[in-house]
Amino acid sequence: MSIAEAHAVASVSFEDLASAAGTRTAAADLDVVCVQGLGFVGSAMAAAIADARDPDGYPCFNVVGVDLSTPDGLERIEAINAGRLPVAANDDKLKTALATAREHGNLIATTDERAYALASVTVVDVPLDVINAEQPTVHFDGLRAAIQTLGRRMPERSLVIVETTVPPGTTEMVVVPELAESLAVRGLPRHAIGVAYSYERVMPGASYFDSIVDIPRNYAGYTAAAADTCEAFLAKVIDVESHPLTRLHSTTACEMAKILENSYRATTIAFMEEWGRFAEAVGVDLMQVIATIRERPTHSNMRSPGFGVGGYCLTKDPLFATVSARELHGRADLRFPFSTLAVAVNRVMPLVSLDKVAALLPRGLTGATILLMGVSYRQDVADTRHSPSETFVREAWRRGATVLCHDPLVQHWSELELPVLGDPPPLAGIDAVVFAVPHRSYHDLDLERWLGDARPVVLDAFNVLSHAQRTLLARLGCTVASIGRGERP
Repeated sequence: MSIAEAHAVASVSFEDLASAAGTRTAAADLDVVCVQGLGFVGSAMAAAIADARDPDGYPCFNVVGVDLSTPDGLERIEAINAGRLPVAANDDKLKTALATAREHGNLIATTDERAYALASVTVVDVPLDVINAEQPTVHFDGLRAAIQTLGRRMPERSLVIVETTVPPGTTEMVVVPELAESLAVRGLPRHAIGVAYSYERVMPGASYFDSIVDIPRNYAGYTAAAADTCEAFLAKVIDVESHPLTRLHSTTACEMAKILENSYRATTIAFMEEWGRFAEAVGVDLMQVIATIRERPTHSNMRSPGFGVGGYCLTKDPLFATVSARELHGRADLRFPFSTLAVAVNRVMPLVSLDKVAALLPRGLTGATILLMGVSYRQDVADTRHSPSETFVREAWRRGATVLCHDPLVQHWSELELPVLGDPPPLAGIDAVVFAVPHRSYHDLDLERWLGDARPVVLDAFNVLSHAQRTLLARLGCTVASIGRGERP
């Protein structure tokens, strides 16, 4: 389907799309849920909501995903209306949920904002970015516009659930006033539409679907009634038998939980980097050390050093605390040195791997050809947003190296406008191979056959290779090094 054709499909109304779908089990009297924004979170959330079933096995909701009429938005809409995941990921459950929703006819996607007029619930999954990490701030314009649209369209006694990660205080100080202003234009009271906050814990990859429906969930309402309605909705989507919902006392508290959660992860990852350098310097296998420490229940989630931190969350969320304190709560006196330093440390982490490669090559990086295995920010998903591989490649170029890129899921790297190899290339002429992302397919490489007569430097930058693979490479004559594993002095 061309972009023009996609635009035509995306422009028709919800009623027309539902009629054209030829539904079998979707019923006109089902509640309609809209998902605003169909990116990595919204598209998966839409599939999970459409997959929700009542005790008799019938869908609980008719779901409408709504996105902007941009090229990316139209491509996402086209994919969902065809029963396909808009992003490449190795999760059969999510693929099945989308295909089943298409079969049942209870999930459609559109650019038509009139769909919101049918919604009993709209889940907000629009992006909110940090501007300038050195002096962090946030432009709320996109979020404000999204909320204004809902205020213009959604019916009385409906509910807005914000899932977007936001600075603590955003729901109370930005979303609610913006919605109230739009409602006032319609002559409606400020609480005609309820507002709640419930953050997502989506992990794109092999457990994409489960990270929505099979994981603990926090929520809060701006009013008690909104909280009750939010709880009733989430209980139909999430396995609350295994993971009971937790209600927090305010939307600001719930927003803070998400920021603190991700700041904790980002900080502990950054903390492990200095131990990785120490282990490498004194000949200790830190991965082995960490494995033994994880045996202690209180330390089972201990992080490990690696290639770097990427993605949409950990690279920015710790900075939201500063933005919240200064811009929403008027507390410029509050500082967050650990969170700020963690972001800074994690941002330059890929350069540690690049420096290690440079030290292992006889003539350094100038004129060297490096094969980078993995460009997404995490394994088994085609998400290159803020990927540490981007930092690695840009600096390698600056230092005079040529970089070839491979990824089993990414075909084109939009941030760098680069084609990405889908099959591991022959290694003749390759000076160094860097394994940056632990994609499943890398565990199955026939290394001896792939090497042929080549003997490049090999850096395992993220615990990608098994002990047997590293041993084989060394036995075949490659110089093998790892992040977090030191050679014995």
